[in-house]
Amino acid sequence: MSISASAVAAFTSAYGEEPAGLWAAPGRVNLIGEHTDYNDGFVLPFALPQRTVAAVGPSPDGTFAVCSTLAPEPVTFGITEPGEVTGWGAYVAGVVWALREAGFEPPAVRIAIDSEVPLGSGLSSSAALESSVLTALIDLGGLDVPLERRPAIAQRAENLYVGAPTGILDQSASIRCEAGKALFLDCRSYEIEQIPFDLAAAGLAILVINSNAPHQHVDGEYGARRKSCEESAAILGVTALRDVGVDDLPGALDRLGDEVLRKRTRHIVTENQRVLDTVALLRAGQVREIGPLLTASHASMRDDFEITVDQVDVAVSTALAAGAYGARMTGGGFGGCVLALIDAARADETAAAVAAAYAERGFTAPTSWVAVAGPGATKL
Repeated sequence: MSISASAVAAFTSAYGEEPAGLWAAPGRVNLIGEHTDYNDGFVLPFALPQRTVAAVGPSPDGTFAVCSTLAPEPVTFGITEPGEVTGWGAYVAGVVWALREAGFEPPAVRIAIDSEVPLGSGLSSSAALESSVLTALIDLGGLDVPLERRPAIAQRAENLYVGAPTGILDQSASIRCEAGKALFLDCRSYEIEQIPFDLAAAGLAILVINSNAPHQHVDGEYGARRKSCEESAAILGVTALRDVGVDDLPGALDRLGDEVLRKRTRHIVTENQRVLDTVALLRAGQVREIGPLLTASHASMRDDFEITVDQVDVAVSTALAAGAYGARMTGGGFGGCVLALIDAARADETAAAVAAAYAERGFTAPTSWVAVAGPGATKL
């Protein structure tokens, strides 16, 4: 059964009728630019073909209800405030709340969810859920919400309703990406540029390796990294670390007495520059040449931002040893996925090498697939 048919079946089973329509939004891979988004910096994600599908129909009694193939018993709620709906249903209640906070009146609906975005993998299953529901509510309610405003509404749901201090990257990718493109996003101005990302034409591929190490944002580590960045910006007298350029970095580090703050700042500043350098190479059609930037990004996340775990470090080093042009962890860290830029013909070989390295160390087996840049949120 397709994911769309599964969502329809879940809707019919839960509510006894057919949905009004289907809306889908993708997970994402961040090619480069990790933790730069909440520092007003630059990111370069692309949307995955794996999507979350929301089957949605009007609610007869004015309340909201949502179920999923993983939780078939509906979560029901009315007009709520942050904290009143918890668990996975908070992501949906948060979107309703955030739309109302933004001055829009979403229609009362019933929703059934199915998803092929791996949960807890760092591929932003939460943003895919938020974005599919948000798009459905906008369409069904005839709400005049410009595309460029939508990511911030979904982000507000996650930040203030769910309580996860994520930046704008995930929701922007899930809503604004285009097929065959990487989304170059300025997280301060929200300006975007669609960067051609046709790897197949160059005989290349991005292999995504899910480490299957648990990945969780709503714990202390993500928030601690964000707090460190804000502390550094305050000490340096800038609005955000985006305002510190690589040429300014030595002087900035001299002004930061705390070694942890120095390391966190060095990652953000150098990572922003790596995004800009990657975009310049892609514009010039020099796709293979981005590899060393990906690998340098991983080293920075491992050594300066300290967000990697053994499983992702092993996946990166093994992919590089197998001939990858570059490899890095993608996502918020502490588990999740690795991406490797490889010759397309070597995908199976590279995946097998990583699987063997995991088996040797007694890690849970990884799962791997080739990622192709897909479209953003849409009505099916």
